[in-house]
Amino acid sequence: MKIFLDTANLEEIEQGVSWGVLDGVTTNPTLLAKEVERTGKGYREILEEICKVVDGPVSAEVVSTDAEGMFREGLELAEIHENIVVKVPVIPEGLKAIKRLRQQGIAVNATLIFSPSQALLAAKAGAAFVSPFVGRIDDRSGDGMELVSQIVQIFDNYGIGTEIITASVRHPRHVVEAALAGSDIATMPFAVLKKLFEHPLTDLGLKQFLTDWERAKQRIVG
Repeated sequence: MKIFLDTANLEEIEQGVSWGVLDGVTTNPTLLAKEVERTGKGYREILEEICKVVDGPVSAEVVSTDAEGMFREGLELAEIHENIVVKVPVIPEGLKAIKRLRQQGIAVNATLIFSPSQALLAAKAGAAFVSPFVGRIDDRSGDGMELVSQIVQIFDNYGIGTEIITASVRHPRHVVEAALAGSDIATMPFAVLKKLFEHPLTDLGLKQFLTDWERAKQRIVG
């Protein structure tokens, strides 16, 4: 399973790249606005910097809600870098925009998916990725991972090549469950990525190994 970071923070992205585990990045207007305010840079400059660091898809979202506006914004975003994937919400106008962008050879990440039928429609319209939001479903006492499993089964049934991005990830368990369900990708905040390799037994084991090694060195020197 591929691992994406859901952030627009360049420092977090560079850290993920340095670990050798990062396959892509997803952003949204909220994340970009936060970095614009923090850094004083424009959103295009931030996206350009991210694309220089990440050797993989970088999702950037439109903010229009009509098909013509989404299409126009999608074209502008795609001009920033060849790695840009245009995020479009799965609404009727969004499906129109997905189809038109796909016809232009532009990859689309269909976002804000909360049902298997939305994922199927987005795939049929030509989306390269679909993003079910598991955390938001769980927040409303639903089962977000069941949605991912249903989409995986539907896509497998019909040989649909659209990749599934498990999004709105809240904790490491979501990542593990996404991998078990067969999701192609999980996108997560930097804090969740860090927790994937953190374990108290690893820390205790390393501490014990180093303590034993120091004792062994002392005996050798002595």
